[in-house]
Amino acid sequence: MSVDLASLTFLLVEDSAYMRTILRTMLQGFGARRIVEAEDGASGLEAMDRANPDVLILDWVMPILDGADMVRMIRTSNNPFAYIPIIMVTGHTERSRIIEARRLGVHELLSKPISAKALYQRVSNVIMNPRDFVKTPSYFGPAPREIRNRQKIWQGGVRPPETRKPADTPPADAGDATETLAIG
Repeated sequence: MSVDLASLTFLLVEDSAYMRTILRTMLQGFGARRIVEAEDGASGLEAMDRANPDVLILDWVMPILDGADMVRMIRTSNNPFAYIPIIMVTGHTERSRIIEARRLGVHELLSKPISAKALYQRVSNVIMNPRDFVKTPSYFGPAPREIRNRQKIWQGGVRPPETRKPADTPPADAGDATETLAIG
């Protein structure tokens, strides 16, 4: 299925001009026409006000204000861009980073080196499968995706649906119990 990106505005926040060129070229190849660029998180926040983007793609490690700090500033309920889909790009994909990205409220995580296919999948996913947002005392961001084999992860084994009781279902804010799940 093809997604029409021509009517959407993308904001690319990446400190590497070379990586911005790669991302911009890929997005243009997918049909995107409105692409705004910023070289760090601080200028990215300023660009958000000017461009009013539909999708934010940002690098994790940047000078001045990194991607994680930028997401923390965006994912506040009083920010006009609090609900924007965020795709985080990083060369650091260790488990702790994936968990932190999830806690920050990132929709998708994209590891470097980036392939056109992976970028297209992430972009089309945030557009075609929007998620409701959740606000708890410790989290504000997209609701976790439905997870296949949730019971296996939660309980340590799969139980047939007819034997499950309501207590077998993890609470919506299960926290550490579901943090082994990767985003993106």
